[in-house]
Amino acid sequence: MAWQMPDEPYIEPGPECAVETIVVPRTRDLGDGFEVRRALPSVRRRMVGPFIFFDQMGPAAFRSGHGLDVRPHPHIGLATVTYLFEGEILHRDSLGTVQSIRPGAVNWMVAGRGIAHSERTPPELRPTGGKLFGIQIWVAIPKEHEETAPSFAHTPAESLPVVEDGGARVRLIAGSLYGARSPVRTLSELFYADVVLAAGARVPLDAGHEERAAYVAEGSVELGGDTYTVGQLMVLRPGVDVVLKGLGPTGARVLLFGGEPMDGPRHIWWNFVSSSRERIEQAKEDWKAHRVGQVPEETEFIPLPESEPTGVVKYP
Repeated sequence: MAWQMPDEPYIEPGPECAVETIVVPRTRDLGDGFEVRRALPSVRRRMVGPFIFFDQMGPAAFRSGHGLDVRPHPHIGLATVTYLFEGEILHRDSLGTVQSIRPGAVNWMVAGRGIAHSERTPPELRPTGGKLFGIQIWVAIPKEHEETAPSFAHTPAESLPVVEDGGARVRLIAGSLYGARSPVRTLSELFYADVVLAAGARVPLDAGHEERAAYVAEGSVELGGDTYTVGQLMVLRPGVDVVLKGLGPTGARVLLFGGEPMDGPRHIWWNFVSSSRERIEQAKEDWKAHRVGQVPEETEFIPLPESEPTGVVKYP
């Protein structure tokens, strides 16, 4: 996506809490009733492992004739990961990829040295409107792979491992967790999972990765004796095993993710991520000069902002 980051309030966890930082992103309306919550990057927390961007899209219900329309825009130095709970998005990119994504599947696009893509509601769904609810994240790429060739991979829902135990259902989106490994190819060790908890059900998360977080997409959970609700991102203290419990009456849906710290800081400007300031400046010039690539069947594009986009957190 090509969105700006809203400011967010902050909750200070207690010193004995298993949660190190709590980010509560504000909801922002992007038009047509389509709302997003941006949890990363934040002034409170820039990254969790390689995860540098985390957006909740919706839930939204589009009116007849309307839908999502993210015009072609560029990326470098990251992988975009789209995962839906409800609805459908049509992805097109400058490699010539045309791929619809539906709930439970994964679209993993490695930008590498540069790619452009668009994300829209498929034309056949527009007459009746429809709903959209999901998550898009960006995963920063290790330095040795930042200039890799761009690529795109779609993994259908039925190919992702599912672990179920006592009212907890875990779909492993990427990486490894609970003895399972996702077939989605990543460029660093990480984990990313969609967890559905019935009321009273529990799921543990051990301290095997140094950086870990949990995001509540639906319902509410108990963690360490405290209650967390929709839209809260909990960054967990390193070295502390935790258990999340779904609360009544409906339980919860939680995204678990994390990994090892990145191999150095990352600069972020608009849709560009890099370990090099100079590389981001080059990416700006490449997009202005139309050197990134054309998305087939698209005649529009998002121009480079004339100044730094409002609200975007940038590394020093």
